[in-house]
Amino acid sequence: MRLWIAAGCVLMAGIAIALWQYFGLSEQATFAEQAIVFDDTQLKLPPELAGANGRIRVVHFWDPACKVCNRETGAHLSYLISMYRRANIDFYAVRRPGTTGELPEYLRGRLKELPTIEGAEHIPASPAVVIWDRQGHLAYAGPYSIGMVCNSANSFVEPILDKLVDGQTVRPRGLLAVGCYCPWQSKP
Repeated sequence: MRLWIAAGCVLMAGIAIALWQYFGLSEQATFAEQAIVFDDTQLKLPPELAGANGRIRVVHFWDPACKVCNRETGAHLSYLISMYRRANIDFYAVRRPGTTGELPEYLRGRLKELPTIEGAEHIPASPAVVIWDRQGHLAYAGPYSIGMVCNSANSFVEPILDKLVDGQTVRPRGLLAVGCYCPWQSKP
């Protein structure tokens, strides 16, 4: 009888470890929750995208090595693209300099890739998002959400986009956010 109980415990522990690995929760342990200050003062669109063009511009900053965060943010970003598909919003992506990798299959072709934007070296962490309004004014720069999981329930992005789509003015502010972020800047 004891042998069956021990075997059952070993089996359950193995299943728990497999699920932990499968859902990527083990990778979250490598990214400690931290407070990050997002400052937007240096960010500028490339000249060909800047100015008043009647379209809202959203730039997604991502690092291929940040797998857990990319999975969560990628799903949220895919939702945003679908939700705002008729709202005259252009979506772009900037990959962390010096890295290689591709966006997930479900995002390819839905974002236009940019090599960089002016001031990108001042992004403190990824994933991050920067939003410009229809007149080309910076409206937001920071994380998608607060906390360990990125979704619409704790998002900073949807309220900003809703205001911009409604024609309201949104001006950026520096933002302190606590979450699970990957470093963007190279360490000296």
